[in-house]
Amino acid sequence: MSTTSRPAARVGRPRAQGPVDSALAPRDQVLAAAAELFTRNGYAATTTRAVAERAGMRQASMYHYFAGKEDVLATLLESTVEPSLAFAAALLAQQGADPAARLWALAARDAELLFGGLYNLGALYQLPEVRGERFAGFRAARAELKAAYGTLLALVATDGTDPALRTDLLFGLVEGGVAVAREQGGRTPHAVAGAVADAALRFAGCSPAQAEAARRGGERLV
Repeated sequence: MSTTSRPAARVGRPRAQGPVDSALAPRDQVLAAAAELFTRNGYAATTTRAVAERAGMRQASMYHYFAGKEDVLATLLESTVEPSLAFAAALLAQQGADPAARLWALAARDAELLFGGLYNLGALYQLPEVRGERFAGFRAARAELKAAYGTLLALVATDGTDPALRTDLLFGLVEGGVAVAREQGGRTPHAVAGAVADAALRFAGCSPAQAEAARRGGERLV
């Protein structure tokens, strides 16, 4: 999947009653409404009619922007990965930069994106529907992002012990750390991003001095 995919739309803040923020474009209103309903009521329990009503439009109008509920979910999930994937590509291109600093920067940016969203879309990653054909693009983008973590990890942790497993564990640390932080609440995206990125460096085997230097370098890259 290309890293030059369309920019992810920001999911708008819904009103307490009635349609979502009318300042959003209609397509983005649908995404905002779906993000709220999917995470609050569950994907299976949410109908396209409910999404359209929450977006303040007729169900038929929604089909001008999306083919159906799967299309909406796939677009939302892709929006959680594509910005981090583009950032990862830029980091990998900076071959002269400290790989530990780049790893810190990637984990921080990725964690801030996942935590900073109004809705916990990462919780939808494990839906059985996501194994379907419509979500192949999302799965490919997520796999490419994980591979970027693996590339940087291999440059930092050079012992070569089961790199595939280590990459899976690191990727899980980032996504899982964000999930835990969201459940507990009371933290800012910046604080969570820094904590997750620091944990990524510890996982990679950086000493305290190396981690501190990498954090300073990573903050300049983010």
